[in-house]
Amino acid sequence: MTGISVPEGETSVTLDLLKQIQAQFAKDRDWDQFHSPRNLLLALVGEVGELSEIFQWKGEVQKGLPDWKEEEKVHLGEELSDVLLYLVRLSDICGVDLGKAALRKVELNAIKYPPIIVKVL
Repeated sequence: MTGISVPEGETSVTLDLLKQIQAQFAKDRDWDQFHSPRNLLLALVGEVGELSEIFQWKGEVQKGLPDWKEEEKVHLGEELSDVLLYLVRLSDICGVDLGKAALRKVELNAIKYPPIIVKVL
């Protein structure tokens, strides 16, 4: 294997850990020269397209994917991971703290859509 795993003593994978791993992965392969914001965004869009293809002809899908075969779930996990990894790398290259930006966005959404106004009866 590659030796890429959750560090000893850690129980979860953080965005910061993924950022570090992605940066080292690119450096080890001399890919930094290709990792411009534009190139990473286009790669991200391509991966979102691949993720979309998984659902394209399935119709509505139940939560938990109870009707899916195990290999379909594995494939979904791979494509979701591709999207996440490109998003983390793009945010790193752009100097955006993705975790903080996401929390800020959730806060803004909470203000914009307060439960008392948008709750469905």
